[in-house]
Amino acid sequence: MHSLIDTAIQAALSGGKEILSVYSSEIAVEMKEDRSPLTLADKNAHLAIMKHLDGTGIPVLSEEGKEIPYEVRNTWKRFWMVDPLDGTKEFIKRNGEFTVNIALIENGVPIAGIIYVPVRKELYVGIEGEAAFKVENLETDAKDMTWSLMKSKGKKLPVDKTDRPFMVVGSRSHMSLETEEFIDGLKASHGDVDIVSMGSSLKICLVAEGVADVYPRFAPTMEWDTAAGHGIALGAGCQVIDHTNQAAMRYNKENLLNNWFIVKR
Repeated sequence: MHSLIDTAIQAALSGGKEILSVYSSEIAVEMKEDRSPLTLADKNAHLAIMKHLDGTGIPVLSEEGKEIPYEVRNTWKRFWMVDPLDGTKEFIKRNGEFTVNIALIENGVPIAGIIYVPVRKELYVGIEGEAAFKVENLETDAKDMTWSLMKSKGKKLPVDKTDRPFMVVGSRSHMSLETEEFIDGLKASHGDVDIVSMGSSLKICLVAEGVADVYPRFAPTMEWDTAAGHGIALGAGCQVIDHTNQAAMRYNKENLLNNWFIVKR
């Protein structure tokens, strides 16, 4: 298991390196409106990640290869779920809040998650039933980075909660009616409620890290948007609950669109 996670860590770093080469180029600035650089970044990151994951012998479901028929993937007991570049809007805005997402799914559950933030040089890794860690100031060519090294050098998640108001992940400017109603319920229970915003899968990481207490997502997402963050959340002792049935969210459904969900500590 740990050797698989080590491979996924290196895959994420390689994908991030490819993304940065496009993100930092002049052509990315000139062509960002027609999304060509984003397409190139997605493709190059996907190819770099696959070079690592192919050697594991475990099938891969990626946003870049999402046309795999359900009749095929339904037979998979264990597989990798990959989003080579999560955060389209963040990439185009050039705010750095985009990620490389890799999850190991077993029987519909993300048993491990890896999220790399190339611009911030941050790496999150979690294993269900074990732990979750965050490493900062990590270079993309960190060939020695492993799960074992993360445990010795990284910050274990969640961090201790400081004296702060109850924190919810959301949008201050574009909040749905359902989210507003959910937050009103939190105010009734917790008094002061503050809101923190973040791009891409980092929203889930905020809860896993202990920066926030809950993340209600009452808007469409795809399975590859959330699987890696879900794995990290489980490693940190958090829950990701399907809002429609109040059960743990599942993966590799026939329709890869997620239901609404809530991440909570």
